[in-house]
Amino acid sequence: MTLKKVLLIFSSTIMVACTTQVTPPSAVAEDPKIEQQVSDIIKKMTLDEKIGQMTELSIDVLGEFVNDEFKLDDAKLHKAIAEFKVGSLLNAPGPVAQSREKWQEIIGKIQDVSMKEIGIPCIYGLDQNHGTTYTLGGTLFPQNINIGASFNTELAYKSAQVTAYETRAANCPWTYSPTVDMARDPRWPRVWENYGEDCLVNSIMGSTAVRGFQGNDPNHIPADRIATSVKHYMGYSMSRTGKDRTPAYISDADLREKCFAPFKACVEAGALTIMVNSGSINGVPVHANYDLLTKWLKEDLKWDGMLLTDWADIDNLYTREHIAANKKEAIQIAINAGIDMAMEPYDLHFCTLLKELVEENKVPMSRIDDAVRRILRLKLRLDLFNCPNTMTEDYPLFGSNEHKQLARHAAEESMILLKNENNILPLTKGKKLLVTGPNANSMRCLNGGWSYSWQGHLTDRFAGEYNTIYEAICNKFGADNVRLEQGVTYKPEGSYTEENEPEIDKAVAAARNVDIIIACIGENSYCETPGNLNDLAISPNQRKLIKALATTGKPIVLILNEGRPRIINDIEPLASGIINILLPGNFGGDALANILDGSVNPSAKMPYTYPRNQAELTTYDYRVSEEIDKMEGAYDYDAVISVQWPFGYGLSYTTFEYSNFKTNMDSFTAEDELHFSVDITNSGTKSGKEAVMLFSRDLVASLTPESRRLRAFKKVELQPGETQTVTLSIKVSDLAFVGADGNWTLEQGGFRMQCGNQTLNIECSKTYKWNTPNK
Repeated sequence: MTLKKVLLIFSSTIMVACTTQVTPPSAVAEDPKIEQQVSDIIKKMTLDEKIGQMTELSIDVLGEFVNDEFKLDDAKLHKAIAEFKVGSLLNAPGPVAQSREKWQEIIGKIQDVSMKEIGIPCIYGLDQNHGTTYTLGGTLFPQNINIGASFNTELAYKSAQVTAYETRAANCPWTYSPTVDMARDPRWPRVWENYGEDCLVNSIMGSTAVRGFQGNDPNHIPADRIATSVKHYMGYSMSRTGKDRTPAYISDADLREKCFAPFKACVEAGALTIMVNSGSINGVPVHANYDLLTKWLKEDLKWDGMLLTDWADIDNLYTREHIAANKKEAIQIAINAGIDMAMEPYDLHFCTLLKELVEENKVPMSRIDDAVRRILRLKLRLDLFNCPNTMTEDYPLFGSNEHKQLARHAAEESMILLKNENNILPLTKGKKLLVTGPNANSMRCLNGGWSYSWQGHLTDRFAGEYNTIYEAICNKFGADNVRLEQGVTYKPEGSYTEENEPEIDKAVAAARNVDIIIACIGENSYCETPGNLNDLAISPNQRKLIKALATTGKPIVLILNEGRPRIINDIEPLASGIINILLPGNFGGDALANILDGSVNPSAKMPYTYPRNQAELTTYDYRVSEEIDKMEGAYDYDAVISVQWPFGYGLSYTTFEYSNFKTNMDSFTAEDELHFSVDITNSGTKSGKEAVMLFSRDLVASLTPESRRLRAFKKVELQPGETQTVTLSIKVSDLAFVGADGNWTLEQGGFRMQCGNQTLNIECSKTYKWNTPNK
């Protein structure tokens, strides 16, 4: 069969079914009334008004702080809107979270001036990345990496829905979220902002979040939902250095097959705006890439949404990327490539230069009109012309117990049990506990970046009503049974790398008088470029702390509280139990305490591959040629290199058995749909949830196959002794890959499917090619 397949692929008599894809429908169905309104408005607009709509300013340039309170400057506001016709503003002043009342004042005044002076509402945007990031008193959820680890799509939807509701309660109609970049490199400082390393997880979670944010009708966003800006289109996470905003070099196949897939899914879910990658791919800055911005996204998908730059990124085309000689040339390149709105946080000169470019025929008027149509369409879909403001009193559930319970539940479902030697967990009541480590008593660590401030460094000021890990453990196990001696601490409100002089001896002395050590280690909060690192290992002080504590002979439970995997291979063997809580938000301490005492059974799985060594970095979908030490005829999917924990790994307080794995057909064509079923049995003594995952592996292909690819997943809950039959369905075309010729290809031959420890083989009857960019 293997030889037959190879001959079929490469011989001149290959049997190929070439399909020409019919022109796809628009990603969002056209609303004739909205389109007519757009046409009517744009006919009346001057060039200055059109260019103003394409401009987005930071709120900081329109006011100042007086006695720690932000005040808009009437003259600056008038200049921006009345003179330059600016159509969008963003960010929190400071940038620090504001109360709902302050947001009502700020955005309300901006809208009043905008409607009076130009008759077009402003659209305000905030990075509400894991809840109401910039609104005091709102609900903060776990970061997206936790939602990915939960493998629970309902949490992605509901957390986005609540975030939309509470954001609209503060009069803001637009968020720069979700992030679907894929965490392919553990060095990257934004690992925690997306849903993990897999493109399918990012596609499903991201598109589900889009529906949660926007609702089911993108043409008519209700007053309790907001528009999304999916980011960062695309390839942003795959830089060669692992550092933020540095160049990426990505094959055309990986661009189409993996990087593009989550954005395509979000567009198909109705995403109204997309934010562009700050960096370059294969030497071309994405803000200048006509093919990616206009052809792939707008034309191929027939997407009528709006493309937004990231922070001052047009400037970077000449200050950093050096593909333009000056700002004017950079603007020409970006707008002609497909940028619709420029995030020009501090510079109104953009308006002047773009007008000159139009008058010099270097940017066609048709490109301006297209951009403005997309912006007006967005504002009409949000009904901002009729209702430019929303009122706080119309949102009585803001910060409610109902929303808080959802956040706590999301935190519980997103914590990963990685090690449990001798069933040290759950902890027995009455034990004496030492809570130690730098992350033990900090709300900042639990939330990470984009929490009340950009770097999250002010979180402890604003989250005092919530429980740190130490406080939650005291509440759960009794304060008399719990002692805090951190040994290593971070500098208050300092950068994420800054630690105080360690006091490890104090922690060791305290450990001698307890039964169990709960060591909370990881990272402090950071965001974007300030989170770049040069050493992937966890800090030397933290490793010294764990090694010193191990000399006491007391069992250690490691709590990993970090935005990305930090190497711990020298201290992992010293721990009897390990829980990776990632960045679980304000209710992370309570959720962890519930897992430690067994009232919640952990059910999350690793959303990325956790490396064991600095020079061994990989993802689960590596090429099979990377495998080593593989026995003939065996398929050890973790044999590629030594990893600490593989993607999809996670333990439970109960056990699950897989059996009876089968499919509705073992031979198929490209038009078929495959249905796989497997029986899952809870063979333990506790109720629990299991994320059931379906993987495929192409056994022989014209390109070296990947070890495996996740094709579907579903989370189920089972009682002790219960068996459920879980069905996972995929289109046969999902098994296709982008070939060396750039076309989607499904080749004749065998595939091995895997679910848990169960495998089966299926056969494609002939080879198919799709001579179109999207199958």
